Parts: sequence; structure tokens; C-alpha cells
Amino acid sequence: MDRGFIFGDGVYEVIPSYGGYFLRLEQHLNRLDASLASIRLDNPLSRQEWRSVLRHLVGAPPTPDQSVYLQITRGAPPRRDHLCPDGVSPTVFASASPIKPRDPKIATHGVACITRPDIRWQRCEVKSTSLVAAVMMRREAEDAGALETIMHRDGMVTEGAVSNVLVIESDTIMTPPISHLLLPGITRELALLLAEEHGIRYLEEPIPLATLRNADEIWLSSSTREVLPVTRLDGEPVGDGQPGQLWQRMDRLYQAYKEQVRNGDV
Repeated sequence: MDRGFIFGDGVYEVIPSYGGYFLRLEQHLNRLDASLASIRLDNPLSRQEWRSVLRHLVGAPPTPDQSVYLQITRGAPPRRDHLCPDGVSPTVFASASPIKPRDPKIATHGVACITRPDIRWQRCEVKSTSLVAAVMMRREAEDAGALETIMHRDGMVTEGAVSNVLVIESDTIMTPPISHLLLPGITRELALLLAEEHGIRYLEEPIPLATLRNADEIWLSSSTREVLPVTRLDGEPVGDGQPGQLWQRMDRLYQAYKEQVRNGDV
């Protein structure tokens, strides 16, 4: 009778760990708090308790790179009802799994994407466990021989099914501004932070679908995939059809940041 199973009534987070150290842990926990507040569910654990749970799952540094999945649902009331009675204890689930090394071909060949209308609800900033639309979009990408589906709403790019989208035009990174139509990605935020620190221009502004189709480069960002270069979109090459120079620079910056995390320096 758990409401996560019955209604998808819960939220989740995915947090990478490199060498036993978590990448931007506070930002992930802040987003978890925001998602819980949006669905009016109190966080059942304190920050210190979450740190203890996460440390237990990944072990003490140095340990292999791992991805931690955590999920909180509204719990298991005695009967199914859209309204949950008072006094039901939330369900907390967490697990860790190894992070697979990136396929070396991605750095030389990139990945393919397709575009589709965004069929999801209007509260995409909530990291909800109700993910059937994302499942459908990923399946469409798989059927088309692509890795990801980039979605659009009213002619404007929103995000990928399981990632944020960044578009490069004239050496400037552009990405849709944070709103209720997309998830405030932690990796997206980190990519913009690295860009700012290293003098790379970026803009957070709405991106028309036509701009996406004519981009010099397209990137995907997510916690476990990091920042990926998109080299084909709907069967057509992006730019010259190869991972771009700005992506190569961003990838070097991102990998250097990961090493700092792995060494416990950030």
C-alpha cells in the first residue's frame, strides 16, 4: 500500500560519489528539500542523518565511484485514498551502485538525440518519482537508435527526458532558465559555474527549437552522465558532426573538478 507504488507519491535524488566523496552534496540535499516542500512532505531525516546514511552506503574514502539513489514516499497508509491520513510515516529507500566508466567512443563520436513534444506535467522542477513520461521518451529515443529525447513545449526547448540541455552558439553556452518546466540540474549548475570561473560566456535564456537545430554544439548534462556532446539530432549532424572544441574544454574542466572531489578538496 505504499503511496510511492500506488500513486508515485514521492521524490528522489541521484548523487554521484567519487572515491568516497560526494559531488555537490549540499546542492543535492537542498534540491531534495525543495522537492519535498513542493509536495508538502517533511524531510524525515536531518542533514547529519542523511550524511550518515550516504556514508554507510558508499563506505569510507577511498572507495570506487558510485551513484547513490535515494527516494522518499509519503508512506503506506492502511487503505488506498488520494488523501493520505495524518500519522503515516514516510518510506525512505536508498541504494548505491557503481558508476560505469564513460564509453571512450563518446569523446570521439558523441551521442545521438531525437526531439519530441514535451508531454509532461507543469511541475517539472519537482524531482518526482512519477516518471512514466520520461520512460516513454527514453523508449522512443532507443527505438530511433538515439541516447536521449530532447523535449520542447510551445516551440521552446525544455530539457531531455533524463538530462538538461545546453546549446552552444558562437562560443556562448545557452541553456533554458530555471522554471517549473524543467529540473534545476546540479550538473547543469556546475557546468555554468565552471564556465564562469574560466571565462566562458553563458546565457540562461529561452531557446527556440530552430536555435537547437542550428546549434554549433549541443550538450546533455546529468549527475551520472556528466556533460555529453550531442553530434546527431533527428538524424542530422550537429555542427560538423563531431564533439566540439568547447565541449572538449568543458570536459577537461569537469574531469579536473571530479579529481578535486575524489581527493576531498571540494
